[in-house]
Amino acid sequence: MSQRDTLVHLFAGGCGGTVGAILTCPLEVVKTRLQSSSVTLYISEVQLSTVNGASVARMSPPGPLHCLKLILEKEGPRSLFRGLGPNLVGVAPSRAIYFAAYSTAKEKLNNVFDPDSTQVHMLSAGLAGFTAITATNPIWLIKTRLQLDARNRGEKCMSAFECVRRVYQSDGLRGFYRGMSASYAGISETVIHFVIYENIKRKLVESKANANMDDEDESVKDASDFVGMMLAAATSKTCATSIAYPHEVVRTRLREEGSKYRSFFQTLNMVIREEGYRAMYRGLTTHLVRQIPNTAIMMCTYELVVYLLSG
Repeated sequence: MSQRDTLVHLFAGGCGGTVGAILTCPLEVVKTRLQSSSVTLYISEVQLSTVNGASVARMSPPGPLHCLKLILEKEGPRSLFRGLGPNLVGVAPSRAIYFAAYSTAKEKLNNVFDPDSTQVHMLSAGLAGFTAITATNPIWLIKTRLQLDARNRGEKCMSAFECVRRVYQSDGLRGFYRGMSASYAGISETVIHFVIYENIKRKLVESKANANMDDEDESVKDASDFVGMMLAAATSKTCATSIAYPHEVVRTRLREEGSKYRSFFQTLNMVIREEGYRAMYRGLTTHLVRQIPNTAIMMCTYELVVYLLSG
C-alpha cells in the first residue's frame, strides 16, 4: 500500500466516524445513561428482593423514550449533546487509526494466509481494534464522564478540561485507562462485524460482476452499490452487537466517577449479582437504534470517500 493510499484510508475513516457521531449523539447519551448504575434520573419504581438472604434494591429503569423524556424535562435539549466535543475529537483519529491499521494488517496478512480469507479479516479487525482502543481510551473515558454528568436546567455543566483535572486528581494517569479491559473484550464485536461485512461486500461485488459481464466499464459505482454497502454494514453490526453487548455495560460502569467497580470480571459478576442478567443488556435497544444507522453512515461515507479520492 502506497503512502497516498494510507492517507486516503486515514481521511476516509475519519470522515465516516465524524459524520456518524454527530448525527447519532443524542442516542449515545441515552444509551450511556441507561447502562450506568446511577438511578437518580430515571428510576420510576424500586422493588425490594432478596439475594443470598440480603435485602437488595432492584431497580426498574424505564425504556429509552422515558429516559429521553426525563433528560429533556430535567436538563434540557443541550444535554443530549453532552460529550460531543470529546467524541468529535476522538472519533476522527480513532476511526482513522482503525481503518488504516485494518487496511495495512489485511495487506500484510494476505501474504501469510489465503488472500481475503476469514482468518485475514478476523486478525486484521482484531489488530486494528486493539491499536485504536489503546491510543484513544482516555478520550472515551472523558466522553462517558461528561455524558453521565447529570445537571438540572440552569446548573453549570462540567467542562472537558475540568473532567480531565478531576480524573487526574483522583486516579492519576491510570484513571484515564479505566474501562480499557472491557474495550479489549469488545474487540470480539469488531471482529464479528468485519468478517460478516467483508463477506457480504464480496458477495455484492461478485453479484454485480456477474450481472455486468458485458459492460465495458465495471468500475463505475452507482447508487445501488452504496445502498448495498449500507445494508451490509447494518446487518453485520446488528449481529455483532447483539452477541457482544454486555461488554458495553461493563465498560460504562468501570468509567463511572468514584465507582465501586474495579475490573472487568469483578464488574461483570457484581452487576449480575446485584441487578440480574437483564442488566447486562440494559440500553441494548437504544444501542442498536444508534449503531445501525451510525455504522451504515460511517461505512458508506468511508467507501464513498475512498472511491472519490482513488479515482
